[in-house]
Amino acid sequence: MDQFQLKEIQSKSILTKSGLPGADYVINPYVGCMHACPYCYAVFMKRVTKHKEPWGKFVDVKMNAPELLEKEIKKAKKGLVLMSSVTDAYHPLEIRYKLTRRLLEILLKYQFPISVLTKSDLVTRDIDVLKRFKSCEVGFSFLSFNDQHRKDFEPVAASPERRLEAMKKLKKAGIKVYAFMGPIFPYLTNIEEMLKKFKELGVDMVWAENLNHKAGTWPQVFEIIQKKYPGLAKEYERIFFTKNDYWDKVEARIKKKVKELKLKVRIVFHHQKYSKTKA
Repeated sequence: MDQFQLKEIQSKSILTKSGLPGADYVINPYVGCMHACPYCYAVFMKRVTKHKEPWGKFVDVKMNAPELLEKEIKKAKKGLVLMSSVTDAYHPLEIRYKLTRRLLEILLKYQFPISVLTKSDLVTRDIDVLKRFKSCEVGFSFLSFNDQHRKDFEPVAASPERRLEAMKKLKKAGIKVYAFMGPIFPYLTNIEEMLKKFKELGVDMVWAENLNHKAGTWPQVFEIIQKKYPGLAKEYERIFFTKNDYWDKVEARIKKKVKELKLKVRIVFHHQKYSKTKA
């Protein structure tokens, strides 16, 4: 079994300009993520950080992140800050280090708009800080409401039930909440059921993204499919490695359902040309 590698490091910067839709800046308090989702596009970070450990088996803690932010924010033009883009700001190590909370307190002092995206109900710990922002939204990502799917693909993340309960608590506190339906796994993600639940919870927005295997995650994902869902293996190869209209049909289903439910949705689908090789 691979050992988990934890390092406390000094970072050179923390408030980074963003190329992501809807965000001006991103803050990643940690390098790596304990949630260890095998489909995570952030695995590309290993090429940058030179980590040799498997994704999910290392985390670097940016110990000086609060001091850096206090310095950098004074020079930054006000804009929306996303927590986070290549880690989960509320993965289990946040319980110990409280970096995310300390960063939020600094962002609050300067009233920078924030957006949090997480798979953890730990975010409810910081409701007292979050509700004092003039502009704040918290999103929860789901690939499914089935906890077995979570165990297979998101082994360390909070259960879907806990995430849904956290959404309720945040809504009750008057905090804007959105849902990120993704990555959508063919035949595993129950799109209609999830959209209906999000409507019941009163989410302010739903984002939808399909499974993107182009980050080099296909071997890990397909290994789980073959082991746990062998009946889907051939269909997954067809969807991802032959020319077909599967995702066009899924997108149409989403648009039809959100229109029926009167939900706001933003669809971020990867309709890339099919590949004859497995990335």
